[in-house]
Amino acid sequence: MPDKNKTITGCGFHHVYLKVRDLNKSFKFYTEVLGFVEKVSWGEGAGKMILLDTGDGNYFELGQGKPDEVSQGGAFLHVALRADDCDTALEAARAAGAEVTMEPTDVNLPTDPPLKVRVAFFKGPDGEVIELFQNEQT
Repeated sequence: MPDKNKTITGCGFHHVYLKVRDLNKSFKFYTEVLGFVEKVSWGEGAGKMILLDTGDGNYFELGQGKPDEVSQGGAFLHVALRADDCDTALEAARAAGAEVTMEPTDVNLPTDPPLKVRVAFFKGPDGEVIELFQNEQT
């Protein structure tokens, strides 16, 4: 069912980001228990991030939070949608009245090898954070 979305071409679920208290413990659970596979990781300490492949090309991102700042149930921070054209998709959201919190930006994730992506963020109707994620290397 690819390309069924007529507004955001290439759209699909890209990743959910979960900030956790103990990154190593969560990483072990999601990989050893649920079978997710590490795709890339970057950062260190409170900035450490790991992108896990769930098995079908969709991802689950784990981030190390500060234990006293992460709720007991974890903290989902945003939902990311895959997009072939981040800029056009963001303009559709803006035209509908969405609050843009980050304009389209090229980012080089410090992975090995580096991963070039283009991202943008906006808020949905209830304030939920939505990321548009365009992988420049596909």
